[in-house]
Amino acid sequence: MKNYLTMTLFACGWLLAASCGPTTATYREVAVEAPFPMEPIREYVFPARDFPITDYGARTDSGALNTESIARAIQACHEAGGGRVVVPAGEWLTGPVHLRSNVNLYLSPGSVLRFTDRPEDYLPAVPTSWEGMECYNYSPLLYAYDCENIAVTGEGLLAPKMDTWRTWFGRPEPHLDALRKLYTMASTDVPVEQRQMAEGENHLRPHLLHFNRCRNVLLDGFKIDQSPFWTIHLYLCDGALVRNLDVRAHGHNNDGIDLEMSRNVLVEKCRFDQGDDGVVIKAGRNQDAWRLNSPTENIVVRDCQIVRAHTLLGIGSEISGGIRNVYMHDCQAADTVFRLIFAKTNHRRGGFIENIWVKGIQGGRMQRVLEVDTDVLYQWRDLVPTYKDSITRIDGIHVDSILCERTEAIYDLKGDSRLPMRNIEISNVRVGEVTKFVGNVVHAEQVEETNLQYNYKQK
Repeated sequence: MKNYLTMTLFACGWLLAASCGPTTATYREVAVEAPFPMEPIREYVFPARDFPITDYGARTDSGALNTESIARAIQACHEAGGGRVVVPAGEWLTGPVHLRSNVNLYLSPGSVLRFTDRPEDYLPAVPTSWEGMECYNYSPLLYAYDCENIAVTGEGLLAPKMDTWRTWFGRPEPHLDALRKLYTMASTDVPVEQRQMAEGENHLRPHLLHFNRCRNVLLDGFKIDQSPFWTIHLYLCDGALVRNLDVRAHGHNNDGIDLEMSRNVLVEKCRFDQGDDGVVIKAGRNQDAWRLNSPTENIVVRDCQIVRAHTLLGIGSEISGGIRNVYMHDCQAADTVFRLIFAKTNHRRGGFIENIWVKGIQGGRMQRVLEVDTDVLYQWRDLVPTYKDSITRIDGIHVDSILCERTEAIYDLKGDSRLPMRNIEISNVRVGEVTKFVGNVVHAEQVEETNLQYNYKQK
């Protein structure tokens, strides 16, 4: 296997698009090498047509709200068969932005989309999800549902106002009651359209960017400063390129990018500075994910930098649809990362974790290089009951060529006695100092360590 993957681009012929787009579409195919079979990712070639939002009434005047102007530009671009909706330099105040098929939202250098923080601006509620459970909630700030060939590109900035959302970061009793209600509805198969959560003091914060059931997604070049909830969330998407992003969000639940029940995704050359996990692989929660039956698979992450986050690579704990074929390589993490690789699940989740590869990682100081924990429930342990026991199958985690300054432990594997994890390989790990223990193995089989180099200096 090559230590550094290459990406080749080559033009393909005219392909038929979905009925919501034009009759023909042009794509480039992005071939990504990985230690598993992976289909080329299609990159849509947008028509050379521009739709500046200023042509549809957008203004930078103080207090001018541009939600409708941006929506008109997007609609015109979509109806014309696609192109770029151009946000010029300047600061543009807006409510939710909803993309349509064949639309590239282009953020010009020096542009800022400044999203309001008035919850009423994000109504009516739209189909979305909350920590792996489907529901109707406040619109994500940047949203797409069942679209094909969509993009956000350019060098501009997505920056929400945060005053209201920060007051929602806490978890008072009305919010916990809303979580209990949603969990109960999801666990008892209440139809999603009846799960209306944008009500009262539920305070389920919206995502910054949430693309739901979309195909052929491109996110390239822009910056993000803060987010009400998960920052970038690709949910039930097929085919995505995420590259050259600079993402910073330091609030509660501010993961950098969450790939959930999605497939065929390349994330490269991104910088994440987060208040929660950095790159996160998820697959839905419990009954909802079992119903959807859509594994997260064929994910490659390379050449990314984690400035601050709880983990470099997080897997779970929403994992019920299953996760397989994930390859992260040639990434860096700073001292603020608690764990380089953290796979987490619990006895309610089911699903599987298989064929995970992590190689060529550099890190500073941390608690664990690799941790797998099958009993992670957070506040849900006592908040809601177990409707069904379902144990996660874990088979095949390969960690190779890791260099870090200091860690409490190199690996900490805590499996479930009912279905022990299998086939865990840790090789070519070099650590300046190990301060607690090298490895801990509970309910795990076929664990192999090769060429671990470290200085043991117990604190």
